[in-house]
Amino acid sequence: MSVLLILGIVIVVLLVILLARRSGAASQQTRLEDARAEAQRWYERLGGQLMNLHGDDAAARQALSDAGERYNAAGGQLQQANTVRQFELARESALEGLQYVRAARLAMGIDPGPDLPPLASAQGAGQLTKEREVNVQGHAYKAGPRPGADTPYYYPGGRVQGRPVPAGWYSTPVWKTALGAGAGVLGGMLIFDALLSPGFGDMGYGDGFSDGYADAAQDFGGGDMGSGDMGGDMGGSDFGDFGGGFDF
Repeated sequence: MSVLLILGIVIVVLLVILLARRSGAASQQTRLEDARAEAQRWYERLGGQLMNLHGDDAAARQALSDAGERYNAAGGQLQQANTVRQFELARESALEGLQYVRAARLAMGIDPGPDLPPLASAQGAGQLTKEREVNVQGHAYKAGPRPGADTPYYYPGGRVQGRPVPAGWYSTPVWKTALGAGAGVLGGMLIFDALLSPGFGDMGYGDGFSDGYADAAQDFGGGDMGSGDMGGDMGGSDFGDFGGGFDF
């Protein structure tokens, strides 16, 4: 009798384990399908926007070009994704593209459309609320909350080399240079310091930038990137590589 009881208990335990595993696998599959559908939805929305918009001025054309790059990136990520996290990254790329589409619509003077979910990469970056102009090594750099002839490059907000860069319009895409290597990185950081550092006065940032900047300063050892040594080393470079063909 005791043997049959033990056998029955073992069978029940095995059945419970089997059902739990099946339930867990089904739940994981559901999360995967949901993540895929969410990423696909934003990707298709981005594609539809790109098909229907044609920019007439430099700012709108540049924003649409950047949106197209994100569309291609999201498409490639969707094709290769097989985990929830990978689908989340594809969704983020599509949302970045839609942020550029909103910027293009603003530059064209039309309704930007409904608000989008916040970008994970832009958390703590804030946004520009007023114009700013600085001179670094003989070159003028501008940034502001609105597109213009002098600020045709939109950035949706994010971190570059660990430092927050607020959303807004810039005279040159310095973040692309700062993502490179060598002198370009140091030069890009120097420009960001001049344009965005709280030490240069009230720049006018949206909520979140100050906290993000403080966190970045701790990550960089209290702001070593802006030290006198860097300024001395950069003195002879004249930032000749920044434009990539752009005139300042």
